Amino acid sequence: MSRQKLVAGNWKMNGSKAATRLLIGEILQGITKVKTAEVVVCPPNLYLAEAAALLAGSRIALGAQNLCAEVEAAGAYTGEVSAAMLLDVGCRYVIVGHSERRAYYGESDAVVAQKCVRALDAGLKPIICVGELLEERENGRTEAVVARQLDAILAQVEVTRLAGALIAYEPVWAIGTGKTATPEQAQQVHASIRGRIAAHNATIASSIQILYGGSVKGANARDLFNMADIDGGLIGGASLNADEFLTICQAAG
Repeated sequence: MSRQKLVAGNWKMNGSKAATRLLIGEILQGITKVKTAEVVVCPPNLYLAEAAALLAGSRIALGAQNLCAEVEAAGAYTGEVSAAMLLDVGCRYVIVGHSERRAYYGESDAVVAQKCVRALDAGLKPIICVGELLEERENGRTEAVVARQLDAILAQVEVTRLAGALIAYEPVWAIGTGKTATPEQAQQVHASIRGRIAAHNATIASSIQILYGGSVKGANARDLFNMADIDGGLIGGASLNADEFLTICQAAG
């Protein structure tokens, strides 16, 4: 099955109002060179409304980096942002379970699954991140770790609902380190993810977009995206440079 390629830029905790205007302006100027790939940008929460205004009427979608696990709409959760709020400012996507959230803020597989439910219930498309530590890869546990993370999602989310979600395989050892899984290494894990979902529903497995993330650059993007089960990328640092980000998007189609 031919799946649409998608590239999402995760800006992480970077930017300002001026930087948001500049970066989005530069991306909008070059987006005509991207023929078919879907493109998403995920600024920090403070700049989502600013970004939404700048992106209005364009082909670039807006995403957030996180959402509240406890409630979908509103409540006494100081410092949190609900799925309904993200929708209200124009988000269509939200990153769920990024390794930095898991490592720095103690988000468990169960919490990540709960966030996925909140996003889906609200009509947001969660980009569900999975991936292993270097120690886990070296011990041959990559596929077991990723399977555990996926199974936690499937324990709370009926598999047919994943038609409204994406998966992002991000080997933790390759995020922000300059190290990248080879296309063949990434493809092996992507294929195992698709196979795990196929065990529950082959139709969903064949259609779900599975992105790769982990030091993707313009120089390696095309080789990665040419793999059979890699449907685009979740891009970190390289998404903060418009030229580099656009080169990656062009590699996707």
